[in-house]
Amino acid sequence: MKIAVCIKQVPDSWAEKKMVNGALDRENVDAVLNDLDEYAVEEALRIAESHGGNDDGGPHSVTVISMGPARATDAVRKALSMGANGAILITDPALAGADALLTSKVLAQVISTESFDVVICGTESTDARMSVVPAMIATRLNWAQLTFAGSVVVEPAISKVSITRVSEAGVDAMSANFPVIVSVIEKINEPRYPSFKGIMAAKKKTIETRDLAKVGVSTESAWSQVLDSQLRPPRAAGIKVTDDGTGGAQLVGFLAERKLI
Repeated sequence: MKIAVCIKQVPDSWAEKKMVNGALDRENVDAVLNDLDEYAVEEALRIAESHGGNDDGGPHSVTVISMGPARATDAVRKALSMGANGAILITDPALAGADALLTSKVLAQVISTESFDVVICGTESTDARMSVVPAMIATRLNWAQLTFAGSVVVEPAISKVSITRVSEAGVDAMSANFPVIVSVIEKINEPRYPSFKGIMAAKKKTIETRDLAKVGVSTESAWSQVLDSQLRPPRAAGIKVTDDGTGGAQLVGFLAERKLI
């Protein structure tokens, strides 16, 4: 069984972010592995380990796939230090400013040439918060998709994946046969910390770098573009209510004015 995990390098969640010419400034902030992708990496490793896969070469392997600039190697190395077996990094100057449609096109093309059985993603990236790339990849590949998984059970012998899907409406049991795209929520597990042994081993693992020509995807303009942006306005001062016997009435009036009651 071959498992792939799609990961992304993003600006640190704690960093102050700004837009430059309609794009998020990524060069002048600290970059990290997307927090939500760590859960996907952890789940892939647990699946492989539960069926005999490991760094020494078991019957199941985990490959991380990322698209980004050369510095995204740092995020890929972290996933490798967690225990992934190998990595593919797609990097090309023409991909700067790529939107979700182009990103999914590139990732789907790479996935289609590698004969993966299961592809696991986080629910979204913390820089865009769109939560659409897993579904877009599945649509482009014409694969089944199991999204917002709170638990995952894989049965390689019968090429089947079963999940519990967590949504605002409740929890549903779903399943699909290989090949399948799975996105996992942050409550599915607790990502492991890379051990010293894992960090050292990651330095010897191969990161295959590909440009657009090697991937076999032509460049194209982004379908979506940010035309304008503004900083979030400072938080306004709150309203202080002095209870002179009418505090309850003032509170009700405040809530009613904002149509909360």
